[in-house]
Amino acid sequence: MTESKSPRAGGILSADIAFPDQEGAARFYSRVLTSGENPLWGADLMNSRGAPVIGVGAQSEEYAHLPLQWMPHIQVADVARSVAQALALGGQELMHFKSDDGASQWAVIADPNGAAFGLIPVIPVEMAPSADGAGCISWCDLTVADAPATCDFYKSVVGWSVEEVEMQDDGRGYADYCMLDEGGNAAAGVCHARGVNADLPPVWLIYLPVGDLAESLRRVVQEGGAVIHSTRGGGEGYQYAVIRDPAGAHLALAPASS
Repeated sequence: MTESKSPRAGGILSADIAFPDQEGAARFYSRVLTSGENPLWGADLMNSRGAPVIGVGAQSEEYAHLPLQWMPHIQVADVARSVAQALALGGQELMHFKSDDGASQWAVIADPNGAAFGLIPVIPVEMAPSADGAGCISWCDLTVADAPATCDFYKSVVGWSVEEVEMQDDGRGYADYCMLDEGGNAAAGVCHARGVNADLPPVWLIYLPVGDLAESLRRVVQEGGAVIHSTRGGGEGYQYAVIRDPAGAHLALAPASS
């Protein structure tokens, strides 16, 4: 997803979440993400270049109604139009910030599956995060019961196009979907709730790279979280793992080289 972090419609820039116990959440993530000899993330949860890639906020009164999910921020050409499309297709407006003259600045939407995400304008070039191996969101995907309908929702709301990805489940073939930004770059995945993804929750999973995935997973359990699903690569190491933090929010961890 490296190219999709650039300033362009459909690119996922960052993600955030509001926790009832912000201090406890910050402690959990600072422990889990800083594994390895040269951690990609700082103890302040920014990446090693200081860019604000993920945000662990407090569940203040203003944000108390937001679901406990990591919410990716997706760049769109026109926030107001995207919000209108989402509502017309069965989505829900959770927040919608407008300027004094009524122009849409950003919004938080829940899709028909209940998965929450942010809509933001295409960023200026100087705000684009580094993609040189520092802490970043390496991928995002969403697993749902009705993947084709969900693809149609995001095609209309975000402007993504779709590329099929061949999959296998008990010897039978089917297709998941790779969502492409306006430049044709892979931006995110939409998956059927079957096969290896059968038990995943219908929320956007952000994938965060870490220096030592095995050690990070050990710290997940040590700090009160749980490893929900893990997949090993061709060797002894992990390819990725889906975790649940102590507050109940889900995300995925991946080795830095993946």
